[in-house]
Amino acid sequence: MRYLLPLLFLLSFALLLLPGCEPKADIVTTDSSARLEFSRDTVLFDTVFVRTGTATRRLWVYNRNPRAVRVEQITLANPATSPYRLLVGGDAGPGINNVEIRGRDSLLVLVRATIDPTPGDVKPFIVTDELRFRTNGNDQQVSLVAYGQNAYFHNGETLPCNTTWTNDKPHVIYNSLRVDSTCTLTMQPGTRVYSHAGSILIVAGTLRVNPDFQPGTDSIEANNENIVRFAGDRLEPFYDNIPGQWAGIQFLASSHDNVVRYAEIKNAAYGLLVFNYRNRLPRPAVRVENTVIRNISGQSINFASAAQTLPTGAGVLSLSGDVEMRNCLITNCGEYAVLGVGGGNFTFDYCTIANYRGNFNRSTESLTLSNEAPSTVAKGPYPLRLTMRNSIVWGSLRDELLLINGAQYQQVAIQNSLLQTERYKAATSTATGLGFGNSGNVLNQDPKFRRTPNLYPNRFDYRLGPASPASNKAAPLPSLTHDLLNAPRDPRTPDMGAYERAAP
Repeated sequence: MRYLLPLLFLLSFALLLLPGCEPKADIVTTDSSARLEFSRDTVLFDTVFVRTGTATRRLWVYNRNPRAVRVEQITLANPATSPYRLLVGGDAGPGINNVEIRGRDSLLVLVRATIDPTPGDVKPFIVTDELRFRTNGNDQQVSLVAYGQNAYFHNGETLPCNTTWTNDKPHVIYNSLRVDSTCTLTMQPGTRVYSHAGSILIVAGTLRVNPDFQPGTDSIEANNENIVRFAGDRLEPFYDNIPGQWAGIQFLASSHDNVVRYAEIKNAAYGLLVFNYRNRLPRPAVRVENTVIRNISGQSINFASAAQTLPTGAGVLSLSGDVEMRNCLITNCGEYAVLGVGGGNFTFDYCTIANYRGNFNRSTESLTLSNEAPSTVAKGPYPLRLTMRNSIVWGSLRDELLLINGAQYQQVAIQNSLLQTERYKAATSTATGLGFGNSGNVLNQDPKFRRTPNLYPNRFDYRLGPASPASNKAAPLPSLTHDLLNAPRDPRTPDMGAYERAAP
């Protein structure tokens, strides 16, 4: 023990003489060869509406060196005038100084853009800047690029009567936009309407979408510039097929003479809602032609003013309304493609209702009609009429057609249509049930579409394949000589559904 105390004293003295043991990764190097690396050389923003701001983009800055580096400056090339703003380590602004990155570690830089409006800018334009980094005398840059687009903005407003929208700039809806009961909103070919999350277009008067457009001999493909488009206001590719980004288009009981032609309605909670809460007569009506409704979430809908809740959305949702559809496609709906309750008149000519599960856990029949109303309304029954000709109702369930109290309808006429139904596969209707195995109908035979979402997500193609049982099985309708794409239909033996198959 007499030697232990001197030994401890010597060891303590030796430790005092040793240099500090700082981890190597925390020691800052000033070597000019210590350069930064980046997760991308360009931070790209898709189309940005002026004044609205963009989603935040991430840029990772990597220090591959074993020692730490001190980034002397992170700044925008044009900090005073740049539409871009940075967030680095909790500090926001056009730049930040003296940021350390440990050895073999990284730094996250968040970038956001807000573009000021320029009234004269009608076409999209490019806004650029640079994000600059200075480290140990090295200057490095990352490009910032955004595509700006001026627009007309509507926030909780009621439009002036007899308004016409043109295609010079998009229209962006925040919260709601209302067409009053004595007024008309007309949308010309190529109009684009983008709605913010939860926003809704309310029509108490009349909506006329592409009412006078005549395609001539042109083919109306999906990217045709004359199509009027309704979608959410997130234009990044990631959101291109995400349902439920906005509410939808709602027609109130006072609405009348509505026409939707050559349009695309996508990524909403519902596509078209005809809302006649108390079964008012005459019923609100909408005629839909050559239109695609897709990517509909089907979430429930609340109406505080009417103390009414509808349990679900749909591609077309009608509460005691009249709906006429011709040459239309309804697809990729989380619940119903078409749901009609509380009576009404429904007509489907040359329509394709193709509803696959995809990302949805759907258990509801794609086409469901009822002469009863929701529980908060007098149940009825209310008069209901269904006319379907030359159409296809298909999907991922054994039954894609449900007519609640169908035997009580004023008229049920389904002719020359392909149906997926076990419920109504009887050859004829009887006193105990409906049967549609007649009148030229084709039951429970795969229509053999070219591409379906269960095999090709978001790359569907509902044109008929060469061996389709729906080919050449329709009956000519003199008033409908062309299909959804404006292709001529066979004058004697046309195809069922929205698309006419080209002759081989």
